[in-house]
Amino acid sequence: MLQTHAITRREMLRLTSAATAALAMSPLAPLFAEPAKRRYRIGACDWSIGKMGDPGAFAVARDIGLDGVQVSLGTNANNMRLREPALQKEYREAAAQAKVQIASLAIGELNEIPYKKDARTIAWVSDAIDVCVALKLKVVLLAFFGNGDLRNDADGVSEVVRRLKAVAPKAERAGVSLGIESWLSGAAHLEILERVGSPAVRVYYDVCNSNDRGYDIYAEIRQLGKRICEVHAKENGSLLGKGKVDFAKVREALDAIEYNGWVQIEGAVPAGQPMLESYRANCTYLRGVLG
Repeated sequence: MLQTHAITRREMLRLTSAATAALAMSPLAPLFAEPAKRRYRIGACDWSIGKMGDPGAFAVARDIGLDGVQVSLGTNANNMRLREPALQKEYREAAAQAKVQIASLAIGELNEIPYKKDARTIAWVSDAIDVCVALKLKVVLLAFFGNGDLRNDADGVSEVVRRLKAVAPKAERAGVSLGIESWLSGAAHLEILERVGSPAVRVYYDVCNSNDRGYDIYAEIRQLGKRICEVHAKENGSLLGKGKVDFAKVREALDAIEYNGWVQIEGAVPAGQPMLESYRANCTYLRGVLG
């Protein structure tokens, strides 16, 4: 007589738990784990995964195992082309097909053509708010590196404050945060925010940039608190967890301020190593730290 083995409820639960754990560690985890419900959602910058301004970024993000992509508004050369409704439609369709979210927006071109000086950037920042509305995004990263560096530039800071004051009401109405990312300290960022006086102007916190400047990033995160609109998880030339930043302490600081937004991976590829393999390792590591 053929004997059958009945699986008990306890065995079924054990097998289900094991399968769930395996899926959580898989590059395809976002397809199964309802990423929109996670406290911390993990994305990557489109320029960091080799797809700046390219809807193909979402398929790459899916292969990595990410929840979303931080997308670029564009460049001066392509006239900030994500302002075009047709391209916005391509992005929405590509994101839906890959089952990966459009996480936030960034204007990296401000590093070359600075917001503190160039009149063209006024329209770029204002139009970025409209793009956020069209794509249902809540954050625009405003970059202040290179030519846009604000350190030791009181006149430049004053002009940035003036321009942000002018555009902030539009951002407030749209429910969009304008996130300042710079080499300034937490205290210097807070001073700018106080001068602007709008809840729509916040800080885009990059743990690697600030750590490299010698700031106490774990104290600064607590100091900035709810004024942090989004976070870059980055290392220059190392995988996450293999460099200078203690991401367990970053997690503790983010928990302390009850942060529940996106954490975008930027950089973190060792010299000579492939991007895809590195980003899969970064994503797996960060999920382990952030839970």
